[in-house]
Amino acid sequence: QVQLVESGGGLVQAGGSLRLSCAASVASGRTFSSYTIAWFRQAPGKEREFVASISGSGATRRYADSVKGRFTISRDNAKNTVYLEMNSLKPEDTAAYYCSARASVTTTDRPESYVHWGQGTQVIVSS
Repeated sequence: QVQLVESGGGLVQAGGSLRLSCAASVASGRTFSSYTIAWFRQAPGKEREFVASISGSGATRRYADSVKGRFTISRDNAKNTVYLEMNSLKPEDTAAYYCSARASVTTTDRPESYVHWGQGTQVIVSS
């Protein structure tokens, strides 16, 4: 089992930056590095959409086309934390951002493949 807590959301002007954090508590017998972590987001009235994912070692990273070149996902396994650095933010990035985990070495952009979810952190980008 793993518990996830997101932080770092807030209100920012278009063109600005935010860094989201996802801190994990992992049950004994497992290591944080055994989990692939992904960020998803959900805007009001829209479906949850994939943002980025990172494999347990950090070697494999995937991004949605809408955030490529602007967002960077990274992880610090010593701190059981994954980060999402968001630059050049746009109003359309406004959403609740969720981190999620799956006990697998393979990354995927399908939300149904992720078992563990955090409560989310709100990001609002003003124009």
